[in-house]
Amino acid sequence: MTQHSRDTPQFYLTAPSPCPYLPGQEERKVFTHLVGERAGELNNLLTHGGFRRSQSIAYRPACERCRACVSVRVIANEFRPTRNMRRVLDRNRDIEAEMRLAVPTSEQYSVFRAYLDARHYDGGMADMTVLDYAMMVEDSHVQTRLIEYRRRNSDAGASVAGPRKGELLAVALTDVLKDGLSMVYSFYEPEPEHRSLGTFMILDHIARARKMGLAYVYLGYWVRGSRKMDYKGRFLPQERLAPEGWLRADR
Repeated sequence: MTQHSRDTPQFYLTAPSPCPYLPGQEERKVFTHLVGERAGELNNLLTHGGFRRSQSIAYRPACERCRACVSVRVIANEFRPTRNMRRVLDRNRDIEAEMRLAVPTSEQYSVFRAYLDARHYDGGMADMTVLDYAMMVEDSHVQTRLIEYRRRNSDAGASVAGPRKGELLAVALTDVLKDGLSMVYSFYEPEPEHRSLGTFMILDHIARARKMGLAYVYLGYWVRGSRKMDYKGRFLPQERLAPEGWLRADR
């Protein structure tokens, strides 16, 4: 019987299931486990090849008759926000962000639950419990961080425990790669719609990547024509993964 090392990836293919992005299509995924001492190195390599991470799994679409899912990464140093994006930045000047270790909290789960109930009540994650959320955050063998976005507290008073934290509005679960930041999953309070918090978090990641000396922000899959995914194509310039490699797109 052949013995496989935990550091040697084995790839598997899922059965067909309905596509969550394009009506009438079916999806299949190829996946492998991100475990062992080389998990970080493997995550870097697979991300460059169009894979995404979910907990300790790296996956990529492997659909038989469709190639609509395209991996995209923003070129951080060359990115310039549009007029609408500058308005989003201006509307959120009262928000402060903190990158911290990937430790789940009940406060985060409250925002996560509100986000799912408002935006994805019929999706595959709709029934996630607080324990499921904790597993989503903690089950990582790579360098993962949480970025919390809070309304800046106008109350200057402090308790014995220190300054009082402002209201938590949004959270991003992010992997730190050798060449960029990979936005694994992000969620936010659905009520302040005028803030466009999803766009704001991407803009913050681009600025953060620049400061960290990283070249890219990986946004996952862009699907032209999908209401859920089409927005990713607005963050330009970016590179899109094609059979011949990463190709630049300026519009």
